[in-house]
Amino acid sequence: MPLGQKDEWNRSSPIDDKNFTQGVVHPELSSLLPVLYPGVFPNLAKLDASNKPRADIEAIFLTGLPKGVVPGFQNNTGKHLGDMLRLNVAVPPAKSPSPLGLLGSDPAGYPNGRRVTDDIVTIALRALAGVTYALVDKSFTPDAAAGKLTQGVAEPPTGPPGSGAEGAARFLPYFPYLGTPHDGFDTPPSS
Repeated sequence: MPLGQKDEWNRSSPIDDKNFTQGVVHPELSSLLPVLYPGVFPNLAKLDASNKPRADIEAIFLTGLPKGVVPGFQNNTGKHLGDMLRLNVAVPPAKSPSPLGLLGSDPAGYPNGRRVTDDIVTIALRALAGVTYALVDKSFTPDAAAGKLTQGVAEPPTGPPGSGAEGAARFLPYFPYLGTPHDGFDTPPSS
């Protein structure tokens, strides 16, 4: 959502998500990346200048991915636009989960549901930077920097809760397994 609509979006009911479609298919952050980092996102800048709606972002956040976009995968829930979690239960759990979910070649991860270990912010940043646009437009080449974007707040988990390899104290070895969340402002020190 554009910064000026975030509060309205957050207080609205999911049934009204269709009212915010323009903010999803023309994401403000995608427009800002080439401005904030001149020369780093030339392909994204061209895409933004074309004013084409971002069908990839609409599918990730509002409809789910239809059959055929990613071979052997779909989590589309129809034409109703709603920012909600979608889970295709026909996809088996991953033996080696990737914190990058579908972007990490793990169809059991985000945007197919949301596991505690999925790095949602990094996935969303990379999608907004154009990594997923090639799924809907084969002629588009994502910028190299798009695949390197990360939230930068913690190392990705490398093991299950309690294994000693959880990464940056994000998990506890006991229920509820989730550690204290980051405050959204300070970056936690790396271990």
